[in-house]
Amino acid sequence: MFEDETDLLLFPPLRSGWAKRGEPFRVALSGWNAKRVVFGAINPETGHRLFLPRLRGRSADFQEFLSMVHQHYRAWPVALLLDEGPSHTAHKSQRIAADLEMELLWLPKRSPELNPLEGLWGDGKDHVCANRQYATIEDEVERFIDYLQNLPSHAALEKAGVLSDDFWLKT
Repeated sequence: MFEDETDLLLFPPLRSGWAKRGEPFRVALSGWNAKRVVFGAINPETGHRLFLPRLRGRSADFQEFLSMVHQHYRAWPVALLLDEGPSHTAHKSQRIAADLEMELLWLPKRSPELNPLEGLWGDGKDHVCANRQYATIEDEVERFIDYLQNLPSHAALEKAGVLSDDFWLKT
């Protein structure tokens, strides 16, 4: 499985919009920003996805995500391909992964293009977050996860780039 996390901000990412020529595009903002981190994993063979929203992306949050993955895949061996973020490389995170009999496989540094979750994150942000501000960050996170979770497996794999002829890891 591939693992990654993304930040969601209450202030929307601005992608595109229409305005009269010469006038700025207006996006209503509350003036108050908030942030959440969403941990995610995708199985490149089946398209099955797991998500866990957290207040932060610290080691303890990643360790909770490891436990969640273990609970879901209890009967199967799990290998996670992930970057070398500080929460991933923390000694306690590595120890918990070993205790759960999960193998952590490191992607090369500074190579987000190798992680298919980056494609899913971008698609979710385009469809759910772009150009709109939600009443609360929790509402935004819920809609973001619902959108990604409810994609058919084939569509999720396609948006993640796994089905591309150029995908670097053939399963």
